[in-house]
Amino acid sequence: MAVLFTGIGELTTNADAASPTATISGAALLVDDGRVAWVGPAADASRSGDGVEVVDLGGRAVIPGFVDSHTHLVFAGDRAEEFEARMTGTPYAAGGIRRTVAATRAADDETLRARLAGFVAELHAQGTTTFEVKTGYDLTTEGEARLARLAAEVTDEVTYLGAHVVPEGVDRAAYVDLVCGEMLAAVRPHVRWVDVFCETGAFTAVESERILRAGAAAGLGVRVHGNQLGAGPGVQLAVRLGAASVDHCTHLTDADVAALAASDTVATVLPGVEFSTRQPYPDARRLIDAGVTVAIASDCNPGSSFTSSMPLMIALAVREMGMTVGEAVWAATAGGARALRRADVGHLGVGARADLVVLDAPSRRHLAYRPGVPLVHRVYHGGERLV
Repeated sequence: MAVLFTGIGELTTNADAASPTATISGAALLVDDGRVAWVGPAADASRSGDGVEVVDLGGRAVIPGFVDSHTHLVFAGDRAEEFEARMTGTPYAAGGIRRTVAATRAADDETLRARLAGFVAELHAQGTTTFEVKTGYDLTTEGEARLARLAAEVTDEVTYLGAHVVPEGVDRAAYVDLVCGEMLAAVRPHVRWVDVFCETGAFTAVESERILRAGAAAGLGVRVHGNQLGAGPGVQLAVRLGAASVDHCTHLTDADVAALAASDTVATVLPGVEFSTRQPYPDARRLIDAGVTVAIASDCNPGSSFTSSMPLMIALAVREMGMTVGEAVWAATAGGARALRRADVGHLGVGARADLVVLDAPSRRHLAYRPGVPLVHRVYHGGERLV
């Protein structure tokens, strides 16, 4: 059945190339067969025809469903004591990942599946309709394949992150061989992407390039964790290999910014990490002004950003990273879609999948204006109501 959504006080479509953050006041939107069929002023909407359901949204704002292009949702345990320690001055370091690895290895499939279902419900309740999930919390061939299989039960956007850290007690060179060979072959049926943590305490530039090239040769798209803990080779490596995104981008040189601006690699910023680790926030204003495509994602994980809230990410981006509300909403929707090389989501142009978030507010500004308040009134995925 076709559905006409009317009474939209403010509509964000992300579909106007000339003005990508513009809004439409007093709008209506027609959904047919799960896709956006028409968008425009409510006065121009036709209510005629059999089988068209009319839904009046009562002046509420509508935005595209959030696209969270960076999460780590398949794991067991938590690391709350690390968070508490950081709040009293202990610096963040990459090594805590091994604690989550131990807990995840010890959990059975049903435990991990139930935890994952809980996180997916959180995402949906907060307006996220498309999301990526990474492996990386087992670091054995059989275990990484298990995490990839479980992730693939809830999303098409699964990323192989065997190169998260080198497991404790394992020879480094032998582990890189494993990640590029047997482990990659085991996860390949379940994943779309390959990623690597190119950072001090994780993997070097040489190791990272070898791993990413192996993944690309197996037909996977490339993603990179880079420049989180300090200036490093991650951004330049991502651009050189044509990665879809490089994520974190906290510490960038002028050359890094220029390289991103000259490429189609998306700079994905993860403000929940800086909130949780007390590191400096990325300078999103610098990136946008330079012409870089910016996405916002949650990086939901138990160590450095244990939140699944994209509305919170928008509020932090506006408050701490120099973004306007319109830019932050675009980055959390269309930007995330670009980071996943998706043209069907992240916008509400004609032909897009009808993923809508109805806010219990007259404007998207309230996402930053009222942080922490549950403003998501309804969520539709492919025209079907999720929440």
